[in-house]
Amino acid sequence: MNLIFDIGNTSTKIAVFDKKKKVLALQTKQYSWDKMQKLFSPYEHEVDRAIVSSVRDIPEFIVDLATLNIPYVHVLSHMSKLPFKNEYETPETLGSDRIAAVAGASYLFPGKKVLIIDAGSAVTYDYLSGKSFKGGNISPGLSMRFKALHNFTGKLPLIPTTHKFSSPGKNTFEAITAGVIKGLIYEINEYIRTFEKSHTEFKVILTGGDSGYLKDKISHHVIYLPDIVIDGLNYILEYNAK
Repeated sequence: MNLIFDIGNTSTKIAVFDKKKKVLALQTKQYSWDKMQKLFSPYEHEVDRAIVSSVRDIPEFIVDLATLNIPYVHVLSHMSKLPFKNEYETPETLGSDRIAAVAGASYLFPGKKVLIIDAGSAVTYDYLSGKSFKGGNISPGLSMRFKALHNFTGKLPLIPTTHKFSSPGKNTFEAITAGVIKGLIYEINEYIRTFEKSHTEFKVILTGGDSGYLKDKISHHVIYLPDIVIDGLNYILEYNAK
């Protein structure tokens, strides 16, 4: 079995795969050695491979837990073997979450053109063409946009993402909420519309922490795959463990 750790900016996803079949998946913002040991005790003698992916410093106890009884542990980096050609000019600066999402798209849609939109702390737009990663763009995510308006102005309040609004806003709360949320939706719609001008027969994948909130607000057809990073990490682990 394969053990997957995906450590993001705000939360961590953990999964167990029996080859290609996902048998456990969860997301948490708080974890400890005791909690992890209890969680994986049913699989203690079955997990023989693990992969750790992180966009920030990896907690030491996760590495300790992974290496305690698991024969093969892979920490994802730009040095990892990838199941696609990476055409990024600075691969050492490419986030592990983006690498994994592209790997997931390569696994689920082999040989296809795929635009991967990951709406998390940041919003990334990455392009996979067949077996080649062509690059992508990075934009501030929803929470980051709300915080920027609050932190870099004197009087604008910090608004929760879920605050109800009408547009145009009838008060400052609504004006901020509508401006941030509609602004990101317009951005995503325009990325897809512009992509359509120069590409045909491509898939659009939507993933990331805010994807569930955004998926029904986007005008274009998107494939909602919240676990594509986890799927990609399992694919990379299988690829490197051969």
